[in-house]
Amino acid sequence: MPDATASRHLHSVVVVGGGIAGLSAAWELSSADPGLHVVVLEADARLGGKLLSVPLGGRAVDLGPDAFLARRPEAVELCRELGIDDELVAPGSRTAYVWSRHRLRPLPEGLALGVPTRVGPLARSGIVSRRGVIRAAVDLLGWGRGDGRSGADRAVADITRRRLGREVTDRLVDPLIGGIHAGDTARLSAAAVFPPLLQAGARGGSLMRALRSVVGAAPATASAAPSTGSPGSPGSPGSPGSPGSPGDGPPPVFLTVSGGMSRLVQRLAEALRGRGVDVRTEWRVERLELHRRGVDAPPGMPGPSAATWTVHGALGTVEADAVVIAAPAEVAAGLLETVEPTCARLLAGIDTADVALVTLRFGDRGVAHALAGTGFLVPRVEGGLVTACTWLTSKWPHLRRPGDVVLRASAGRWGDDRPAGMSDDELVARVLDELGPVVDIREPPIESVVTRWPGAFPQYAPGHLERIAAIEAGVASLPGLALAGAALHGVGIPACIGSGRRAAGAILGTGVVAEGSPR
Repeated sequence: MPDATASRHLHSVVVVGGGIAGLSAAWELSSADPGLHVVVLEADARLGGKLLSVPLGGRAVDLGPDAFLARRPEAVELCRELGIDDELVAPGSRTAYVWSRHRLRPLPEGLALGVPTRVGPLARSGIVSRRGVIRAAVDLLGWGRGDGRSGADRAVADITRRRLGREVTDRLVDPLIGGIHAGDTARLSAAAVFPPLLQAGARGGSLMRALRSVVGAAPATASAAPSTGSPGSPGSPGSPGSPGSPGDGPPPVFLTVSGGMSRLVQRLAEALRGRGVDVRTEWRVERLELHRRGVDAPPGMPGPSAATWTVHGALGTVEADAVVIAAPAEVAAGLLETVEPTCARLLAGIDTADVALVTLRFGDRGVAHALAGTGFLVPRVEGGLVTACTWLTSKWPHLRRPGDVVLRASAGRWGDDRPAGMSDDELVARVLDELGPVVDIREPPIESVVTRWPGAFPQYAPGHLERIAAIEAGVASLPGLALAGAALHGVGIPACIGSGRRAAGAILGTGVVAEGSPR
């Protein structure tokens, strides 16, 4: 709850960062008070951060995330508010694969965010060996002991290896849960990425049985990780604008915007500017300066205020009553260094992973595989460079064009920085070598596009939630400051949208935004 002594009239707010979290924060601020002066400062020449769509073969193709979870409401609700909910489309297939033991093998039914809950589908998939199936089946005997540390965070792999075995963890859990974060489940916090797994692991009995209740509430396969190029676990096809409506079958798990995810950014930026929000690109913020009321507040600042902020950049300064930092952890840490050094150190301690995407367009004879499905994941234990491949023109019916096929491969994850040491040509050649035997490539691609996303994936190590709680408590102690972004509570598009809107709410909650304006 905001401190009553900190209440004030807000006249202006600066949002640092023009990715989807920052734009969502600006949207929430301008929705709360049309008279509030909101300024968005983005260092890059374009808005949207990792949401990037480019023309390829006559259609807009995403070079970053190509979908968002439909079961989380934030993205769907924002599209509805922007009037583009009729442009939402669902994938054209539910089938995704894992490249395991020299073959493409279908993901088994009954997965709880990548963790198997039934032995039969696991055995039929062939993803793990017979020995791996037997080891997992031991869990159903109910001999498993809880770790006795209810509430204590643990790595995902620590739980699944102990209860289901190494093979299931390495060939199924890691490529799915790890794929979402471009990470390693041996270093990913169960509390942050899959709380039900942590809760089930703390109890005795069968882990698989304990997780069956969450299968209907979570995506059957969390190979989503659209930013990494993973194929996802799409919902059933649905007509644009009516995802999950009666007659469409089960509601889709994933949705996208028919014009590419940049369409969402474009529409949001247009709507913000239409509300009078000052959106600036190529405006890099270098330093924040806090002026507490009655101590060092600069002269001429309008209205009573507990504090004011000066935002310094190479292009000048901007004065504001409040600031939302919606930037990557490394950038946010640098900005907090002079005003909250403890929070800065905690943010700087969040590791990140680099990812490179290779998008390939072939002629219709270039790929002999039927590509019936959305694509496949590659376990780390296979040793390849490619971590996933999306069959874009199979996954998304609106991308299909006569005469060509578009694939997108992902390379790089935490602990594997090989793509960074390769030129674009070397990376394309290596990806083609690895994809060739899997999808039967017969001809060179017509086009290839390499997109590199350095530091794109924050790694939620065990203890991440406690780290973020300490950061947020420290930031809350400063008047008129809030944080948003993927480093906090989720890397997906809905999570980032929610993060931005919550940060705006925290700013608005510090006091009266304007007399008589709606809250």
